[in-house]
Amino acid sequence: MAQLHEQPALLQGEAWEDYGLVDSGNGRKLERYGPYRFIRPEPQAMWQPRLSDWQADGEFVPGSDEDGGGRWQFDRPVPDDGWPLAWKEAHFTAQCTPFRHLGFFPDMAPVWDWMRGQLGGRTDAETMNLFGYTGVGSLALSSHGRVTHVDASKKSVAQARENAAISGMEDRPIRWLVDDAAKFTAREVRRGNRYDGIILDPPKFGRGPKNETWRIEEGLADLVGDCAQLLDGNSRFLFLTVYAVRMSSLALGGLLAEKLAHLPGSIEHGDLAVREEGEGGRLLPTAIFARWSNQE
Repeated sequence: MAQLHEQPALLQGEAWEDYGLVDSGNGRKLERYGPYRFIRPEPQAMWQPRLSDWQADGEFVPGSDEDGGGRWQFDRPVPDDGWPLAWKEAHFTAQCTPFRHLGFFPDMAPVWDWMRGQLGGRTDAETMNLFGYTGVGSLALSSHGRVTHVDASKKSVAQARENAAISGMEDRPIRWLVDDAAKFTAREVRRGNRYDGIILDPPKFGRGPKNETWRIEEGLADLVGDCAQLLDGNSRFLFLTVYAVRMSSLALGGLLAEKLAHLPGSIEHGDLAVREEGEGGRLLPTAIFARWSNQE
């Protein structure tokens, strides 16, 4: 039986050449994405900024309702079609999207490293990236074997395929699927398939390609249960991240402990965070997570 570690863990990301958290405070954060700097809302930055002057190329100004909305305001020209960035060997296009994101989630970098560490030197692993967005996580996994990348957005999957091409990874064994993540996973269970590792990064709310409705509070338990049936005693990991939901990481850990009770290994839960650049940089929490690992 997988053992649940009740004390929370911290998984923190650091700056790299093409990304850094410059400063945060007063409900906002200042980040650099290659040659550009942007300000975005960040409710968990409840402290005061360290820097007195935030010079930015653009800022996302949120709407008046808590469910989203808003628009970008630019002080300097920013390419409408995006600009190139890289994380290790993965290359991709960053772009100011209407959803306040910039085409990838930089706080996931330590997750990508952790998953690759769980697979070690394997090149025959079968992994799945649910809600895979623009595919940086899939590219990170693709050196270890075949990856099944699933996202309901045709546009996101097209961008993921383009990111693979600009990374020189278009020949990697990646299945690019436009599909509803929950329905696809349920079909995989019925097919009797298995995976060595699964990463799922579900949104709070979303719609599938056939207008299926996803609400995390309603669908997460069944989805994790189906993922658990795709893992066995030889599998290596499951990593779950949750953003912008009034939920504890301990609740996620408890969910994994119930659904993966038939497996060996251990379950951890805690905060995902990014450290500000420079001396005295603070840790800014961005999400909660729970993960199962089964190291030999």
